[in-house]
Amino acid sequence: MTAHSLTPVLRVLRSCLHLMVAALLTLASVRAVVDDAPHAAAVPLTAAVLFAVYAVGPRLPRLRTSTGAAALWLAAVALVWLVLLALTPDGVWLAFPLFFVQLHLLPLRWALPAVVATTLAAIAGFAWHTHGLSVGTVLGPALGAAVAVAVVLGYEALYRESEQRRRLIEELTAARSELAAAEHAAGVLAERERLAREIHDTLAQGLSSIQLLLRAAERVLPQRPEAALGHVRQARTAAVDNLAEARRFVRALSPPDLETGSLPAALERLCATTARTSGLAVHCQVSGAPTPLPTPHEVALLRIAQSALANTVQHAAAARVELTLSYMDTEVALDVVDDGAGFVPADVPAPGSARAGGSGFGLAAMRARARALQGTLVVESAPGEGTAVAVTLPCAAAPATPEATS
Repeated sequence: MTAHSLTPVLRVLRSCLHLMVAALLTLASVRAVVDDAPHAAAVPLTAAVLFAVYAVGPRLPRLRTSTGAAALWLAAVALVWLVLLALTPDGVWLAFPLFFVQLHLLPLRWALPAVVATTLAAIAGFAWHTHGLSVGTVLGPALGAAVAVAVVLGYEALYRESEQRRRLIEELTAARSELAAAEHAAGVLAERERLAREIHDTLAQGLSSIQLLLRAAERVLPQRPEAALGHVRQARTAAVDNLAEARRFVRALSPPDLETGSLPAALERLCATTARTSGLAVHCQVSGAPTPLPTPHEVALLRIAQSALANTVQHAAAARVELTLSYMDTEVALDVVDDGAGFVPADVPAPGSARAGGSGFGLAAMRARARALQGTLVVESAPGEGTAVAVTLPCAAAPATPEATS
């Protein structure tokens, strides 16, 4: 463990270790003087030298970055400590803080042999002063070394675990940020898709109707001004309706036709408007007893009907269109069938492809609306055989309304 990786707790422990060294050296010096022990004068002097050498270590910059410099400094400290141990048996106490210093500064493969050598030196020095080798003489330094090794290794294990948790938290935080960004991007794409569908099924179709009405007015204007005026009024009505649709889909509200009536009534009005503006024979019928549907289902069916009829007007060259809304026990179905030119569904390019040329979005939008409600949409067509669009949405069975049963 390097000095630059010290945690606040380890810094406190290091300060306590320095105080321990100073206290033990002071105690050894005082005991030697008070007890008038042999070499009483040399003990304080050696203790002072040892403390000076020890105190120099933390102030050496290379000691924190170079294992060789740390080893040299520890060798100098150990040499002076051996002199102190030779002068007084109280020097054996210094072995305990030396264990921690060695384990802290040296790699484990070097620190353990240094701890063993220090333990053996402490045992030998104390045995030399007591003129004998006892169990206590051996166990004291050995237990101290074992405690020091266990504490340091335990702390390092906790430190590594703490680092792993810190890295895991950082990874989780980064993953959460990425997930939030992905969800935001998905939300943006979903909103863009919603707006694209609404624009295609409302504004684009409405503008196409206005264009057709204005062209019709332009053709009859010189000879039949009253008919031209009628077309212009219809175009103005379509523009007003489109404006209302735009305001509502921006606010994610229901279409105006559904706010003022039921789905069958909205489809009847849609068919009447299409017939009036396009000249097609558009027939609408309802099969089964009408039942209340969730608002998303009604909006999806109305939008799909709008898109299917618009495709018929613009591309099918049809003379007649049949729109059928069928209420069943657990499903509701919408069929739009025309007698137009037909096409090959598999040949319709995907939206955004190079050969799409702005086409193909209507079918994709209809499928997306059906899929969003766990429904299905099928398009059957062939050249010269007309086109049939069938959408089926699941819905819970509901009791018929009083209006439906009357």
